[in-house]
Amino acid sequence: MATSIPSVFLLTVNGQIEGANFPEYDNLYCKYCFVYGHDWAPTSGLEEGITQITCKGSQPSHRLIWNFPLEITFKSTNPSGWPQLVVSVYGSDVFGNDVVRGYGATHIPFTPGQHTRTIPMFVPEPTWRLQKFTSWLLGRRPEYTDPKVVAQGEGREVTRVRSQGFVTVSFHIMTKDMKKLGYDTGPSSAAHTQSAASGWSTEEQSYRT
Repeated sequence: MATSIPSVFLLTVNGQIEGANFPEYDNLYCKYCFVYGHDWAPTSGLEEGITQITCKGSQPSHRLIWNFPLEITFKSTNPSGWPQLVVSVYGSDVFGNDVVRGYGATHIPFTPGQHTRTIPMFVPEPTWRLQKFTSWLLGRRPEYTDPKVVAQGEGREVTRVRSQGFVTVSFHIMTKDMKKLGYDTGPSSAAHTQSAASGWSTEEQSYRT
C-alpha cells in the first residue's frame, strides 16, 4: 500500500524565556510574540504573552529570572518565512512611567533538539539632545508602535539605536514530516533519532550562540 505524502510539515516549539541581564535596570518584565511568513500558521499554543515583573534579588550574577514558558506549534508548506521570536523588555523610569528597556529577535532554531539563544537587546535613540532631554522629562521614550518591526527589518536602517542588555531563551524543537517533503534540517551524521510511529524528529544537540 502506497504511503501518502503529507501536504504540510509541523514545527513544535517548547521552551522558556529564562531571564535577562540589564546591569542598569531592575524590576523588569518581558513581552514576546512570534513573527512568521505567509505560508505559516499556528495550530496550537500562544502566539504572544507577557511575563511577571522580576527583580535581581541577592544572587551574585544580578540576573533577572523569569523562567516563563513558551509553547506553540506551527504548520507550513515550505521553510520560507521561518518563525522568529520577538522579545520586548519594559520597566518603570524614575517618574513611574512604563518605558521600553530593549527590543530583540531571534529565529526559532532550525535543528530539532535543545538550544539556547542569548539575544542582544537595543533601544531606539532620539536624534537630537533636546529630544532626548524632552523624552526623559515627559516619560515618552522612543519606541516602536509594533515590536514586530524588529524581526522584519524594513525601515530600520533609518532608526538610530543603542545596545542595551541581553535576554536568554531556551528552546526544545521538534519537527514532523519535513523529510517527507524534501527538507532536511538534521546533521549528516547517523546520530539522528526519529520515532517511526509518530514521525517526530527529537534529536538533541548542544548548541552555542
